[in-house]
Amino acid sequence: MEVLKSGSDVLFILLGGIMVLAMHSGFAFLELGTVRKKSQVNALVKILTDFSVSTIAYFFVGYSIAYGVNFFSGAETLVQKNGYELTKFFFLLTFAAAIPAIVSGGIAERARFYPQLAATFLIVAFVYPFFEGIAWNQAFGIQAWLKATYGEEFHDFAGSVVVHAMGGWIALPAVLLLGARYGRYTKEGRISAHPPSSIPFLALGAWILTVGWFGFNVMSAQTIDKISGLVAMNSLMAMVGGTLVALVAGKNDPGFVHNGPLAGLVAVCAGSDLMHPIGALLVGGVAGGLFVIMFTLTQNRWKIDDVLGVWPLHGLCGAWGGIAAGIFGSKALGGVGGVALMPQLLMTGLAITIAVIGGGLVYGLLKTAIGLRLDQEQEYNGADLSIHKITATPERDPNW
Repeated sequence: MEVLKSGSDVLFILLGGIMVLAMHSGFAFLELGTVRKKSQVNALVKILTDFSVSTIAYFFVGYSIAYGVNFFSGAETLVQKNGYELTKFFFLLTFAAAIPAIVSGGIAERARFYPQLAATFLIVAFVYPFFEGIAWNQAFGIQAWLKATYGEEFHDFAGSVVVHAMGGWIALPAVLLLGARYGRYTKEGRISAHPPSSIPFLALGAWILTVGWFGFNVMSAQTIDKISGLVAMNSLMAMVGGTLVALVAGKNDPGFVHNGPLAGLVAVCAGSDLMHPIGALLVGGVAGGLFVIMFTLTQNRWKIDDVLGVWPLHGLCGAWGGIAAGIFGSKALGGVGGVALMPQLLMTGLAITIAVIGGGLVYGLLKTAIGLRLDQEQEYNGADLSIHKITATPERDPNW
């Protein structure tokens, strides 16, 4: 029975890892569809290579920082418990690699390629696992202090704060240090729309992310005996709430409609194992509205050229999700309980602080040392031609 249990756990978490790995194709197509035609190839190449660099960074450095575990023993040791520790690493790697995939959407169309790969390595090796260890592995005794002070630890079941808020707030200094795309905002105060190149690809990316999210959330139980249908139901309700509110608040704009479910799912991650489904519907709905309002503000009023809106989508909706877990997870609002508001507030604030400082340091040092941005001519020609020497669709047939 013990062998059957460990084998089942390996299969369970492996399937979760595969589903979250599939989400990275969703990140790629969401970015591909949102950017202009001349930057589509770059979106695809970035997500795949960022994932590969993230794997190296997390395997050799990051996972050890977060969990104090390394894989420098013989394969005969690694294969114990059906290789459960290896599949657990794979699952958690797909979470860690989501950080540069999130950042990629914010800095799209004007970032140089290799400096971004260097940033990916530093973030996944050091910045992300530093907070991951605090939240999910009792590092520095902060969780124990919260438990002693407020009666409960910080609760983030599937990463509203640990993954999404961290990703969104790391992206913010990167976007600010890069500056807006040329021609996006004029000195006279006018705004060039830069519309998405492909609504179908944008929608495909959103759908892939939405489907994969049920692995992201449900498989965060990590062992099969802890699986909960409540997590699946709450994910569904938050997705629906985010979609419908974004539909109304975004005035039927397809970009908002397809980012609405993502906003809802970002927000429900933290408390998906605690909330009542009606609470999850409300949390997702608030997130959908928050994304539409804040995306519009950042782009049009504050003139921050966050191409995919990753700061409002992941940074703000993730922070809302961390706080919402402390509200809607309480028994008074139909939740399971075992959560308190103050630990949620304090740790969400700590995550934002670490993300902004870490992201600012990484991108600030790289900007100073080697530069982050394509020059004006390269950006005018597009990231595809400037970096990869090819476009997504040839303008004419080859001339033999």
